[in-house]
Amino acid sequence: MEKILIGKITSAVGLKGEVKVYNYSDSTEIYENTPEIYVGEERMGVRSVRTQKNMVVLGLEGICDRDAAEKTRGRELFVTEEDLPELPEGQFYVRDLIGMEVFSEEGQRLGPVTDVIQNTAQDIFEIEMEDGRKVLIPKVDAFVLGIDGQQRRITVHLQEGILDL
Repeated sequence: MEKILIGKITSAVGLKGEVKVYNYSDSTEIYENTPEIYVGEERMGVRSVRTQKNMVVLGLEGICDRDAAEKTRGRELFVTEEDLPELPEGQFYVRDLIGMEVFSEEGQRLGPVTDVIQNTAQDIFEIEMEDGRKVLIPKVDAFVLGIDGQQRRITVHLQEGILDL
């Protein structure tokens, strides 16, 4: 059973055992629709979910006071593959994008996606070129012309100079 990393506990909130989570997803839906998650290696029930200043605040079964919540600081949160919601047509999980081959619109193979950087205004594909260089391409319509999940292929428009950065 594969576990998927969805967040990390950053601190305790209040006195009733809630924890603040740095969410690695672009929505809180996974927390709201999954009755149990893994806190490290321990599976725990989710008793409440809310947001506070763009952070997820969770109430977890078995964590009923601030002291217990403080002990979870730094622990990563996971769900199983079966817990992931179905995505609409044309949307992909980051884990599915990693390893996809990237080609220019002219058919030139650039290399595989090795990372998707998400702490910016838009996602950025990191592509490892055959010569070992890493190229960054923003995941916006001006650059990404298409993503074919079946073929595991991404087609991009290369604006002049982008490979020289």
